Amino acid sequence: SSGINAEYGLLVVMRVVSSASKEFAMLAMLIMVFVLLFGTLLYYCEMGYNSNFNSIPLGCWWAIVTVTTVGYGDLAPKSTIGRLIGSVAVVLGIVILALPMTVIVSKFNESYGDVKRKTEQDQLKRVRAHAIANGAIY
Repeated sequence: SSGINAEYGLLVVMRVVSSASKEFAMLAMLIMVFVLLFGTLLYYCEMGYNSNFNSIPLGCWWAIVTVTTVGYGDLAPKSTIGRLIGSVAVVLGIVILALPMTVIVSKFNESYGDVKRKTEQDQLKRVRAHAIANGAIY
């Protein structure tokens, strides 16, 4: 039934999150460093060119939106060096997000296989118990 499938899915997600906690922590740390670095760089590069970047936290907002490839479009660098930094931020953002994904996907496949095997073993035990109870197996 679909309730059982949802239960499997939730179990797999919980296992992946717990087994890949180091990778998630590394990803969060990389993003924080990246956001602080590029937000600060952009703030100083856009000084005098772009009045929209009037604080480092606003530069960090731009960096978060850029690194996560959301790209709201509310802020954009106007200076040549700012645009160059923005281009580097986009490319490095994609790379940083992709790095731990291979490990996370691998852990997902491993957890999914474990849950599937356990479920199949439980089903087999229930079928055997039912067959024994009904006299089909002696």
